Amino acid sequence: MKLTVVGCSGSFPSAESACSSYLVEADGFRLLLDMGNGALGELQRHCGLYDLDAIFLSHLHADHCIDMCGYFVARYYRHDGGRCGPLPVYGPEGTEHRLTTAYADTPSASSMSEVFDFHTVKPSTFEIGPFLVHTERVAHPVEAYGIRIEHGGRTLTYSGDTGVSPALDDLARDADLFLCEAAFTHGKESIPDLHLNGREAGETAARAGARRLILTHIPPWTDPQINLTDARTAYDGPVGLAAAGTTYEI
Repeated sequence: MKLTVVGCSGSFPSAESACSSYLVEADGFRLLLDMGNGALGELQRHCGLYDLDAIFLSHLHADHCIDMCGYFVARYYRHDGGRCGPLPVYGPEGTEHRLTTAYADTPSASSMSEVFDFHTVKPSTFEIGPFLVHTERVAHPVEAYGIRIEHGGRTLTYSGDTGVSPALDDLARDADLFLCEAAFTHGKESIPDLHLNGREAGETAARAGARRLILTHIPPWTDPQINLTDARTAYDGPVGLAAAGTTYEI
């Protein structure tokens, strides 16, 4: 598998990065995890606008899904080649309604479903293209899911947004790469069931036995080096910071 960080900023885009969006590729199949603010523009640096094969939305906060509205325009109103066919979109219950409401002026209440084939995510195991995926609900104020992606004997886990969660420990068990949010700073913010800090991300990786930890979803007002240092106090494996445009071979 190949993982490309399209965007990794938390809450709102930074000067260096769009919000959460990650491209996973294998066997010619392209799966996008989330499409937050600014991600649609950055995505076009890494693949064609119409080259995605599926999209997974971890939850329906704007910094993880709002650029789907722009992508709707690109697919629905395309003139060259005609309107795009339905692209599989996996998201929490109410995804179609959320995006239709956010766009606010679709031609009809069902226009989104003309270019997106919506699938409701629940805790389950299923296939997306060549990937075997397992989803679990994690700890966040809205319905939110982490995802475990397996292919060719390798595993990628993406936390989405979450506080400390036993379900996340299970998703990250023995993962080759654990892409984990670390939005909070240890000793500064402490709100249960909202976000992890760097130390908690490291502790989760250690409990799960993950082989590599990459911290992501760090807001522009947070010093990522502090979170990186905190993660290293709890986890002995390799730790890094996600950066827009970075790629990883898994």
